[in-house]
Amino acid sequence: EKGKASVPGPLIELNEGDTLHIEFENLTDVDASLHVHGMDYEISSDGTRMNRSHVEPGGTRTYTWRTHAPGRRKDGTWRPGTAGYWHYHDHVVGTDHGTGGIKKGLYGPVIVRRKGDILPDPGKTFTIVFNDMTINNKGMHEAPNFEATVGDRVEVVMITHGEYYHTFHMHGHRWADNRTGMLTGPDDPSQVLDNKICGPADSFGFQFIAGEGVGAGAWM
Repeated sequence: EKGKASVPGPLIELNEGDTLHIEFENLTDVDASLHVHGMDYEISSDGTRMNRSHVEPGGTRTYTWRTHAPGRRKDGTWRPGTAGYWHYHDHVVGTDHGTGGIKKGLYGPVIVRRKGDILPDPGKTFTIVFNDMTINNKGMHEAPNFEATVGDRVEVVMITHGEYYHTFHMHGHRWADNRTGMLTGPDDPSQVLDNKICGPADSFGFQFIAGEGVGAGAWM
């Protein structure tokens, strides 16, 4: 909603094959931009000062992001699809890397889904951003709580900003270290985790079943 800010920014969801046009209006008094990870875009949608794809105060710009399904290239090699857990952020506020804007919360999640993906339950996609020593730009005692009912299919989008490496650990629950967090069958070789190291500009995501095998509780 125009003029109503949130930290993180709104979740953007697409399916492989979609193209998204974003009308970006800069209502601040400094240069700003929109840069995305994991998507296909032309240099005019890079969102950096180096190629003049930022937006001056009061200005507007259309950023275009494209996605694609996996497939074989003409040379026979395999091109991975765009599906995954990604993120967007400003790239010019404060420095040419946008560190000032990121510190203030100019970032948000992107999910690109593949045909046939299992969806989380409505309202159960949660974004967690480690931004230096804050979570979603909140201090330790103000960090958000997320609620689910036993049996809910929950989805987590995990993003890291700032200068530090962090450990993401979820008590009582585990996920597969693959694109969706869910094993595809008994022969799926994906490692099952409850702990993952994440560093600056990293993002990953997964799904899990709330309380599966452990029941209700205030889990960290």
